[in-house]
Amino acid sequence: MGKTDKADVTVIGAGLAGCEAAYRIAQSGFRVRLIESKPLSYSPAHRNADFAELVCSNSLKSEQPDTAGGLLKAELRLLDCLLLSVAQEVRVPAGGALAVDRDMFSARVTAAVREHPRIFVQTQTAADFSQDEITVIATGPLTQGGMNDALRRLVGQSLGFYDAAAPVVDAASIDMSRAFTASRYGKGEGDYINCPLDKETYEKFVAELVAAERAQLHDFDKREIFEGCMPIEIMAERGADTIRFGPLRPVGFTDPQTGKRPYAVVQLRAENAQKTMYNLVGFQTNLKFGEQKRVFSLIPALRNATFLRYGVMHRNTYINAPRELDASGRLRRSPNTFIAGQLSGVEGYVESIASGLVCGINAVRLCRGQEPLVFPEETIIGALYRYLTAPNADFQPMNANFGILPPLAEIVRDKQKRKEAYATRALARMREFQKVNHLN
Repeated sequence: MGKTDKADVTVIGAGLAGCEAAYRIAQSGFRVRLIESKPLSYSPAHRNADFAELVCSNSLKSEQPDTAGGLLKAELRLLDCLLLSVAQEVRVPAGGALAVDRDMFSARVTAAVREHPRIFVQTQTAADFSQDEITVIATGPLTQGGMNDALRRLVGQSLGFYDAAAPVVDAASIDMSRAFTASRYGKGEGDYINCPLDKETYEKFVAELVAAERAQLHDFDKREIFEGCMPIEIMAERGADTIRFGPLRPVGFTDPQTGKRPYAVVQLRAENAQKTMYNLVGFQTNLKFGEQKRVFSLIPALRNATFLRYGVMHRNTYINAPRELDASGRLRRSPNTFIAGQLSGVEGYVESIASGLVCGINAVRLCRGQEPLVFPEETIIGALYRYLTAPNADFQPMNANFGILPPLAEIVRDKQKRKEAYATRALARMREFQKVNHLN
């Protein structure tokens, strides 16, 4: 597509949602103008000039079919999702989870998007959008500047919460004499490095973690911290054993040096395919960089660790979806405008990809003069949109989970069988929906 050609759809933002939306629209035969600010400007959380950058973690969570995350991935694969296909190509070992080499993932998504003959990438910082044109806004949870102002003019005050990223360490600096490789309950092939702590070490670690100095949060209400990405120091404040029953839970492990279950375990997950970098699982943090080095080095296996990246914390913004969005992903006040990704009120990498796919599918339908689709509420995708658009005075972003699905027709008391029944029903409904609406 040349610079003088008129696009059928404008997509603003080349993150996870924007790339998925743009690719689906282009694959459906329509021309896309994709506007992205990088490398002209970066948000406080981004560093990679490529598209679809993964900021907080390299994990796209569980692939197990009896989990909501696994079910969401299965639905997206039925819909021929580009980003999940790429993730599969660049995955790194992570037990039952889908984790990727971040740089390879972003590079391959960028190539797929830039090389598409119907996608024209325009490098600029978008300051506004036209309500007369079909537009997908996927500017992400750090939407700022002119786009933030344009959205505020249309929908009023947006909401906000804090989000945090975990630190990454050099694999060569991990003391493996004080760690062991294993996956919880033996799932996978020892995909995680596990750093055990005894009771005394754990209690000292928690005391120092709670007392450590934190980075200044400017201009925002410190109470707006999203539960789904809670900094570990705030979790630790809630009680001495809170993180031991959370990210440091030792269940499913046996320390080979003692033959017993550890008192607590810090897990490290491979950050890249070469396994030269590992991130601290669940260690999103707002501690000052020097404090991160001091406190996290109290973990015996990390006493001499080299930190390649420290954790950071920033504020995310999102639309008040129950008031502003319809179930197809459109703004009620601007029916040519779709909101995709975390800006829409979904939380999580795969959820953002899903919202981009939904908005892409429905933007194509608008191009064809058709009404947008509403996904069945029995599917995880449909249930997410039902949650986003249901009246809710205390709305907060939502991850995929079985709790948002409508009840089964028959009561299934066994928890495992109930999850399996949810998954069976969801995939059957998705296949039916896919066939009726000629998706793929």
